[in-house]
Amino acid sequence: MLNLAVKRGPLAVLALAAAIVMLASTGARAESAAGYMQRVANELIAASRTGSVQSFASVIRSHADVPSIGLTALGSYAGALPKGDRPAYYNGMINFIARYAGKEAPKYPVAKAIMTGQSETTSGATVDSRITLKSGESYDVRWILVKRGAVYKVRDAEVIGFRMTSFLDTLFQNYISENGGNPKALVLALNK
Repeated sequence: MLNLAVKRGPLAVLALAAAIVMLASTGARAESAAGYMQRVANELIAASRTGSVQSFASVIRSHADVPSIGLTALGSYAGALPKGDRPAYYNGMINFIARYAGKEAPKYPVAKAIMTGQSETTSGATVDSRITLKSGESYDVRWILVKRGAVYKVRDAEVIGFRMTSFLDTLFQNYISENGGNPKALVLALNK
């Protein structure tokens, strides 16, 4: 019997190795852009149901392309923000967006989000979705994703032809302009 076990040993090890390789290659396959965005949408819906600013902030931190969104929102003022102040700025921006989302979410209770299509680009993807509110009203959202290494990050969302980040850009740049052209004034305001 011992001899039989020893003979099966190499075969068992080989079978186990083959199974591990198959599982690893399955797990290593990149998530599709639509699959990623469905996961993000589900997390956003869960955050909206809790109404928690912290839940929204967690989703934003995990899935938004924070540095690109943040620096673009500063426009021509981006170069005037010292690199050492960027972490505080990004954190303040995330909290600002999360507070806004937490405040507005109860007005638009989402029943479901379904991804309806995707197109890959050299730098990322766009994913189309249909968002249905509990009232039955629905609208289309196009998500703009960028690749960061092997993963996607949300760069923007387009609703009825308007990009969400353009509102942030205008708001932040106007605030800086009205406060002496110093982006540190915005950082301080965002972190209050």
